[in-house]
Amino acid sequence: MFATRQMSVALLYPGDRAARDRSDPAESRFAALFAAFAAAGVAAQPAVYHDDFADEVAAQLRRVDAVLVWCNPVEGGRRRDRLDAILREVARAGVLVSTHPDTILRLGTKDVLVDVRDLPFGSDAVRVDSLGQLAAELPDRLRRGARVLKQYRGHSGIGVWRVECIENSSLLRVRHAQRGSEEEQLALPALLQRVAPYFESANGGHMIDQAWQPRLVDGMVRAYLVEDRVTGFGHQAINALYPAQQGEPAPSPGPRLYHDAGMPQFQVLKRLLETQWIGLLRDRVGLSPAQLPLLWDCDFMFGEPTAQQAERYVLCEINVSSVSPFPPSSIDPLVRAVIARLALRGA
Repeated sequence: MFATRQMSVALLYPGDRAARDRSDPAESRFAALFAAFAAAGVAAQPAVYHDDFADEVAAQLRRVDAVLVWCNPVEGGRRRDRLDAILREVARAGVLVSTHPDTILRLGTKDVLVDVRDLPFGSDAVRVDSLGQLAAELPDRLRRGARVLKQYRGHSGIGVWRVECIENSSLLRVRHAQRGSEEEQLALPALLQRVAPYFESANGGHMIDQAWQPRLVDGMVRAYLVEDRVTGFGHQAINALYPAQQGEPAPSPGPRLYHDAGMPQFQVLKRLLETQWIGLLRDRVGLSPAQLPLLWDCDFMFGEPTAQQAERYVLCEINVSSVSPFPPSSIDPLVRAVIARLALRGA
């Protein structure tokens, strides 16, 4: 199929009309990826997306062999329903789409925490289907320790709440993970009012309640993957829910530091992911190897050690909708993976 012509790939990311009119790879955050595709002989083109010119982007995508997508579940105040419909349409027409919207629904929502709760990287996580269920069940779980309530699908800490009992008080200590949020003390009815929008059908109709991991003070590690191989790491020592010292405000989140896949500190995690955990995850959510995202990442918290695991990692979330930024070490493996998948399709 590709013997007589050049492979073509669109890199789709959000922008306005002016950005689409310019369509300048050099001004995008993917300049290095565009250059790597060019060096590999692949024609890569920007596909700047907005609902206002969705039909124009759809026509562009029908003319390429593959599209790599970077677009959050809510972007600029708009959901990506229109975009997902376009991606499903062009996928049916034979375009390679990563990440396919159906894969996102299996892998890239907080529901995955419930799906894997009994696996080696899982934790105590419960699906909550209504405010009434949350009101009835949360107090008992809080008596066993702090919890983190997570909206079904989101980004940047929006809709993620740490909740903890206050000793000798009917109030709860509550903190939203969205950047700039301060810790508050709320009664349960006030908390229910805050999270009520996440139970609306447009927002997924439910939340996930996950046990708090005390070792969050040790930071979080993000493993970047191309298909089923680890291609780099990101380590963040202080994140959005890092606990405050007594009588002091919580510290601001620190930067995420990027490392290649050879980072010695995380070789155990790399081995576990590549030899066991990705296979377990695929089987649990029902994905074939060919359905794995071309680029994705898994956020892990440090869990309490067990007799079986001296260093335990607990899944916090999986990101597949808009994995950016990512370490430079992921670029060449991503380009090779795109070429390999397209070559299989063209065989």
